[in-house]
Amino acid sequence: MIDRRMALVGGAALAAGCTTSGPLGTLPRGGTGRAAGFVTVDGLGFRRNGRPYRYAGANIWYGAWLGADTAYGDRARLSRELDRLQTLGVRNLRILGSAELSPLKNSITPGFRDAGPTYNQDLLKGLDWTLAEMAKRDMTAVVYLTNFWEWSGGMMTYLSWVNGGKFINMNDPAHPWPEFPDWNAAFYASGRAQTLYRDYIRAMLTRTNSVTGVAYAADPTIMAWQLANEPRPGGSDAVAVPNLPNFYRWIDETARYIKTLAPDQLVSTGSEGLKGSIEREDVVLAAHRPASIDYLTTHIWPNNWSWMDAGNLAGTYDAGAVKVAGYIDAHVRMARTLGKPLVIEEFGYPRDGQDAYDPTITTAYKDRFYRQIYAAIEADAKAGGPLAGSNFWAWNGEARTPHADHRFQRGDLGYMGDPPHEPQGWYGVFDSDATTQAVLRGHAAAMAAL
Repeated sequence: MIDRRMALVGGAALAAGCTTSGPLGTLPRGGTGRAAGFVTVDGLGFRRNGRPYRYAGANIWYGAWLGADTAYGDRARLSRELDRLQTLGVRNLRILGSAELSPLKNSITPGFRDAGPTYNQDLLKGLDWTLAEMAKRDMTAVVYLTNFWEWSGGMMTYLSWVNGGKFINMNDPAHPWPEFPDWNAAFYASGRAQTLYRDYIRAMLTRTNSVTGVAYAADPTIMAWQLANEPRPGGSDAVAVPNLPNFYRWIDETARYIKTLAPDQLVSTGSEGLKGSIEREDVVLAAHRPASIDYLTTHIWPNNWSWMDAGNLAGTYDAGAVKVAGYIDAHVRMARTLGKPLVIEEFGYPRDGQDAYDPTITTAYKDRFYRQIYAAIEADAKAGGPLAGSNFWAWNGEARTPHADHRFQRGDLGYMGDPPHEPQGWYGVFDSDATTQAVLRGHAAAMAAL
């Protein structure tokens, strides 16, 4: 049971609207580093225990679900998956630390919270277990605190809790793109939604791990807190541009608030970069310029962005790769401009062929894409640049879908890196993907040797 009195301290300031702009105290630059083991920022890079910290990482959003001591949890599988990732050389995991119980289609259940003040202790203990197991393997975590998209409830759900239950589903033909992201843009200026969001942030950051007895804010296993998964100021210029002041204010004020609660840990936005910033470099720079934001993030999705054609990989891969290279270069340039590290914290590619989700299907082009990402990171790191780490999307491990159509169904317990709204096996890396794992292992060794 969360202490509601403590939670309200954080949220009350925003009850009348997201307009607070006063100082929240002196901000530590990249973490104070007072205790051993915390990741800190040193110029364009990270440091840990007095040494440069560069990492090969993975996304495993479902860690808390597997870590829960419940019918839907599977701690034995979680241990096996972490062992597999450790063997590959993975040092950092990006995991989901919130899911809002939602009426939205394809949102996951159970959630960490609903609209009320009592949060799901089973999932919170699942996160405790995950962090404890990661600590045993000397892994660090990036924990994101809500989601712009529907698959974990996210901002649309927060808005539904304060607007009388109104919401729209992603990909609803009655509400075509960009209505969903435009609707979500109201989140940044909603005082009532921000109160609920900050209540949860405070509860999370003042939590003590039930497994280790270590306060979350004092746990060096947590490298960074992330404001959200892929926050955007809106979908269309007509909505996003007027909303930019609210978006920037939300980023800085939320990050500053986190710093008051967890000064030894880093804070990042969770942004896709240009694709989540109406394709404008000035928006990326403004969003990541505050001292409260320690490093830049970017995500790369050639298939989602129509940079290649999954049905014609041989004919479209090269043109897509040119765009990928340009996208990386643009974000390296922006990170240098701001003097901060950069992490490619999501990147994914389909298996060989259209509608190819089964683990028996080859991954030649996926492996080629991973090699391109990793080569760019290694080259930039060797040159002293800002590219300090990456997290591929995502680890499927031993999970397999039981459904011939590869669609997630409520009640499925074989959690994959592909979230419930996506075909199961679309982007994830299975434990049987030997060639992809060889690429991962080689990159992890290269990063460790730098």
